[in-house]
Amino acid sequence: MKRIVFGITNLNLGGAERVLVDLANRLSKENFDVTIQTIYSNGVLEKSLNSNVKVESIEAGSYEDLSKLEKIKVSLKMLFFKKAIYKKYIKDKYDIEIAFLEGAITNLFSVNGNAKKIAWVHTDLSMAIRNNIKGKLKRKMNSKIYNKYEKIIFVSKDSLEKFNEVYKINTKKQVIYNYIDSDNVIQKSNEEIDIIDVNEFNFLEVARLVESKAIDRIIDVHSKLISKRYKHKFFIVGDGPLRENLENRIKDKQVEDTFILLGEKENPYPYIKKCDCVCLLSYYEGYGMILEEAKILQKYLLTTDTAAREAVQGYSRKQVVENNETAIYNAMKEIIGKSQEIKSNKEKVLYDNEYIINEIKKLF
Repeated sequence: MKRIVFGITNLNLGGAERVLVDLANRLSKENFDVTIQTIYSNGVLEKSLNSNVKVESIEAGSYEDLSKLEKIKVSLKMLFFKKAIYKKYIKDKYDIEIAFLEGAITNLFSVNGNAKKIAWVHTDLSMAIRNNIKGKLKRKMNSKIYNKYEKIIFVSKDSLEKFNEVYKINTKKQVIYNYIDSDNVIQKSNEEIDIIDVNEFNFLEVARLVESKAIDRIIDVHSKLISKRYKHKFFIVGDGPLRENLENRIKDKQVEDTFILLGEKENPYPYIKKCDCVCLLSYYEGYGMILEEAKILQKYLLTTDTAAREAVQGYSRKQVVENNETAIYNAMKEIIGKSQEIKSNKEKVLYDNEYIINEIKKLF
């Protein structure tokens, strides 16, 4: 039985984290001994893992429980003592080591060892790293790190192309789309919620409240539409460092009753099920897993022209628009105008899990 370890920062709510939970659960039912190595412990998704998947953590507490100073200390420890940490927690315990997220865990897993090493990239690294002195140093360091892996997996063709624009390295690369347990999505979507009124027209986005997700831009578009009497509500599932700023913007625009920040939800699927149009209106994306999940729940989709366009290929009930406020405004206005048609039409999607699982097995 092959011993596999997946490394990730934590198992808090997030797209890559949900993918890893589904993937680890599935692989643990096959001929694999699966461990998830986190930096921080007590992630809310840990309880979604089956009993065959082991979780080990470097830090005893969760990221949210640490002070700002403590977070800095952990970051410095991961940077300057990574060899000692790797030797203590990972070295010679596994046949395959998979750094499943960019950043600190990829740096840690790059330390020389006997296991096969694979890195996973979930974002557009050309946009995620700023074009300044700090960004240039980070690119130089990342080049050294990724060169130590036998293979790099990308969740979209776009993220692979953008990576190649920034990093000139010879490591083998491959695209494998995210694995999603579609039966689990459908089952969890049946949980009862009452905050979304299905008689209204509802947009929804599941996103961390960070700059790249462009939530402030959505608030501005929503406000303009409301002022023009295009009746609708917009819900955001997710939390993050910009929450207070976004709450203030919502108040300034006087749309508190129609633009609602729901906060983090361990189970976002009932909210997706009750809305009419699922959006992903970011400045940039790695893929856009939430759109795949929304397709499973037969929702209409609206996304900006990022790597997320790959997630909606072949799906008819969608719009992919230019990445600017005017295009988003016009698309939302059009969607509201045909609200009854959108509410009544459905498109069933059969998600091909087996192909993805077979591609992942080939890596091992």
